[in-house]
Order: sequence, then C-alpha cells, then structure tokens
Amino acid sequence: MNLSNLQPANGSVHNQNKRVGRGEGSGKGGTSTKGHKGAKSRSGYSKKIGFEGGQMPLQRRVPKFGFKNINRVEYNVVNLETLQGLVDNGVVTDTVDFALLVDLGLASKNGLVKVLGRGELKAKLKVSAHKFSASAKQAIEAVGGEIVTL
Repeated sequence: MNLSNLQPANGSVHNQNKRVGRGEGSGKGGTSTKGHKGAKSRSGYSKKIGFEGGQMPLQRRVPKFGFKNINRVEYNVVNLETLQGLVDNGVVTDTVDFALLVDLGLASKNGLVKVLGRGELKAKLKVSAHKFSASAKQAIEAVGGEIVTL
C-alpha cells in the first residue's frame, strides 16, 4: 500500500452526483443540464408558492366570504355543573371568585368569565363573574346563592 493506491473503505463514499458545468468533454457542460433559456435555467430562480405560470392562481380566483368582527368579546365559559363539581370535590365551600377560577385553570388571567346554566346547582354559592346567562342567574338564586357581576 502506498499513496498512489489509497481508496476509501467500501460503502463509505456515497457521492453519485453528476458534475455539471465542468466542460464540454464531460457531456454536462454548456447549459449544465438546465435546457435553454427561461427562468428555470437562471441562477437564483425559485418558483413562488401558488404560482401557476402567469395564470390567475387558485387562491385569487376563488371568491372570499365571511367576515371577522374586530369588536367580538370572547368569554371563558363556566357551567353550573362545573361549579357543582367543585363543591362535590371540596374545592369550593361558599364563594367562587375570578381569582379562584384562574387558579383552577377555568379562566385566563386577562380573560372574561361567563357563567352558563348547563347542569344543576345544589349548593348555595356566592358567584363572581363578568356575565351570567339568564338560566344560570335563575338557578343560582333559586338555591339561595348570590350573584356578583364584575
């Protein structure tokens, strides 16, 4: 073995790429396998997403619809059955306020809370929230509870 007959180990070299643009004698010189002229033959070419060769692209042909109300107010929803579950688990005894709901992960720190009337409430609670549905208000007051609107 000497420097003239060194070879890499079998299977260690994987480069099977065609060497383009290395002269006419290679058979891959001249246009470097890119054909003649046009954007695709130039360096730096990249097709834009959704480009259809100048035809009006699909996302511009299709009509738009609907609308997004920028004044929409999002509420974190808490149902009566959730409040009753907190009472049953011993988490709550008499008052449910915003800070407690945030600690339990039922509301976000900067969000608003609305109490809805799904489920049944058996415990007498003082509930603090930003909004109440009519059915929730009626159900809380029916068991002797109190409502505090924030």
